[in-house]
Amino acid sequence: MTATVPQEKKLRTDRKNPGIGSRIRIKEDYRHIRGAGNFVDDLKLSDMAFASILRSPYAHAKIKKIDYEEALKVPGVLDILTSEDVVRMSDPLPQMTVPPASNLKDYPIAVGKVRFVGEPVAVVIAESRYIAEDAVELINVEYELLDPVLDARVAFSSNDSLIHEAVGSNIMAHINYDYGNVEKAINEADRIIRAKIHFHRFSSTPLEPNAALADYNAKDGSLTVWCNNQEPSFMLPQFNSALRLPYDKMRFITMDIGGGFGCKIVNYSYVILAALASMKVGRPVNWIESRSEHLLAGSHGAERIFDVEVPVKNDGRVLGLNIFSIDDDGAYARHEPAGLTVWAQVVPGAYKIKNVRNDMYAVFTNKCPAGPNRGFARAPHLFMIERVMDLVAKELSLDPSEVRIRNYVTRQDQPYTTPNGCVYDDGDYPRSLQMVLDSLDYSGWRIKQSALRKEGRYIGIGIATTLDSGAPNFGQVKMLNPRLPLIGNTEACLLQLTPDGRFVVKLGTVPQGQSHETVSSQIISEVFDVPVELVNVATGFDSVSHPYTMHSGTYGSRYAAMGGGAVNLAALKLRDKVLKIGAHLLEEHLESVELVNGTVQSKLDPAKNITLKRLARTAYGMPAMLPPGVEGGLWSLEVYYNGLEAPDEKKIGNLALTYSYQTHGVVGELDPETGKFKILKYAIADDAGKIINPLVVDGQVHGAAIHGIAAALFEEYKYTDDGQLESSTFIDYLAPVAVDVPDLELHHFEIPSPFAPLGAKGMGEGGGTAHVAVINAINDALSSFDVQLTRSIAPPEEVYNLIHNRS
Repeated sequence: MTATVPQEKKLRTDRKNPGIGSRIRIKEDYRHIRGAGNFVDDLKLSDMAFASILRSPYAHAKIKKIDYEEALKVPGVLDILTSEDVVRMSDPLPQMTVPPASNLKDYPIAVGKVRFVGEPVAVVIAESRYIAEDAVELINVEYELLDPVLDARVAFSSNDSLIHEAVGSNIMAHINYDYGNVEKAINEADRIIRAKIHFHRFSSTPLEPNAALADYNAKDGSLTVWCNNQEPSFMLPQFNSALRLPYDKMRFITMDIGGGFGCKIVNYSYVILAALASMKVGRPVNWIESRSEHLLAGSHGAERIFDVEVPVKNDGRVLGLNIFSIDDDGAYARHEPAGLTVWAQVVPGAYKIKNVRNDMYAVFTNKCPAGPNRGFARAPHLFMIERVMDLVAKELSLDPSEVRIRNYVTRQDQPYTTPNGCVYDDGDYPRSLQMVLDSLDYSGWRIKQSALRKEGRYIGIGIATTLDSGAPNFGQVKMLNPRLPLIGNTEACLLQLTPDGRFVVKLGTVPQGQSHETVSSQIISEVFDVPVELVNVATGFDSVSHPYTMHSGTYGSRYAAMGGGAVNLAALKLRDKVLKIGAHLLEEHLESVELVNGTVQSKLDPAKNITLKRLARTAYGMPAMLPPGVEGGLWSLEVYYNGLEAPDEKKIGNLALTYSYQTHGVVGELDPETGKFKILKYAIADDAGKIINPLVVDGQVHGAAIHGIAAALFEEYKYTDDGQLESSTFIDYLAPVAVDVPDLELHHFEIPSPFAPLGAKGMGEGGGTAHVAVINAINDALSSFDVQLTRSIAPPEEVYNLIHNRS
């Protein structure tokens, strides 16, 4: 650590109101259950128009000619936004990467040629959505087909077909990491284990797809946008640059958001299209994505392929990892190749692996552009490590749990500095494993496994431990592009004690189901000893009224440390002012007063007190009665900085503030006649540091587990050889339903982070633990047939073909 966390004042232990640690009901749930949520599609503005997007039916093709004539004749069609309009009215989208890839001119609409199925080609603006969608079908486009590039290895090794001619190759970015001494580890190893692992393409399926409502005011040149982007303040530079508007002319508002999981970070390209459409017709323009559009062209998680060499000792100790990896990031570099840096938060996983080399590439392909997805960039890497642990166990005829125990970072090692300078804050990985083994009855199932195998039943047992790094250091992007103006991480909170004795909280974070309103209320309740009902946390985000920084938003498991930290420190700052005013009004010394149940009272004479409501009215209305030098009003603005600095030229630095972790255990049965795997028992041990609301943590851990199970068994974006997405509806993209999910036995324990203001670690992304635990279990069952999956998904037909030696 290069900076210290501000020291907090000790909070009361005899408080009367439920605060931090209380399992109170979720505030947000009440309005959502009643159908009273407020989403983008609920907004109805006067004179509002509607947009529909014509999308490319081809993965790679030149646009020879577009005929809009018939579409413009449709009654109710106002205009059509074309690529010519977009180029004239806006500038290319900023690219995350470096030259030559960063030199490409990327617009939110196809210019000259299309590069993935679903890429926008034109936008029809009409009086209704139905008219717009009908008119889209009347636009005629003449294409000249080009060979698509759909395989990352082909994109890496061949320039026969270029996605972007201006780049000169299909390589988006390249970074070579080299920590420790991999060559020495290889020379000292008893054996080298080699593996090829493919982390497949999937994403998230939030209940609410992408949405934007843009209203451009030509009179003053201002733009107001209502959208469901999950980090709009971080994206403001993109909007600022592309739309040629200064900050003070752009207002971005989010309200309730029906899920995000990372895939709503890169919807800024669609927000820009809606804004340009509004500018062209001079009216508010609404665009709501359909489900098939979301699956086709919203945002996909990046694929990653690994070639890995693992030097090991015969006792199971892993000496190093020698990795070559390629990320398939799709057609554009709109958020990617940030994944080439984010993985470095968890270089050795939960293990004392001192030597790691990773020669990483990101490539363009003719697929939907990739963006963050739950466990972004860390989940593929941790998947690889947890598969490696099982492969080591198999090679050495050891139990997978024993291999992990021999390699874990222990509690005594914490805080633990990884080979690249990251600092794991605190944790007990062996304890989490033991909790899961006990919950599963692991040894009992191992005995049953052998007995049942003789009966023709194939039981698989899988375990995994992964880290959920939180509050990331944006300085990590300088390992990719030194010119990016980002270091550390900050978050803002504006807190007011109103004249009627209530609290109003405005956050820079943008929740999509993480219960920020509830958790922030509990923090305020803890500090001031007031009922949570007296705390109103403003829903969503408004760039005009909410505080924010260029790091603000909800991503990277950061709210507990960053958002919650900003709320807590703002509350402590305001509490100091309240106590100072209260002591003055009560004619007491400052050290002789305290906050109890919403009043400032004398410690010696509790009957001598003043309510927060009366104190607030004095602060706002009677400045002459305030202590000398104290300003009127009761406001507190806090911008919390996590103290992290940029990594050095050797790519060494602390890249995250907190590290929660999870161990998952799975017992399931494989049916060799169908290839299906049925989960029989599932156990989780989770350490999220100090738990602010156990009910919220339960929901986050359950959600991450279900998402991982879905990735292992159901969800996959599959492309045909000509680049058509085969899974663009829920008929083919198999998102699980309730009956597909097993009962989850969850065990929490708390080891507070010594670095985070509240001791709370993130937990919502989960590190992909469930995903790899399930795949490990399936491969454990497949060992009876002497075959193994090399991909991160287990489609029944693929498993069946493996068992029966069919290609």
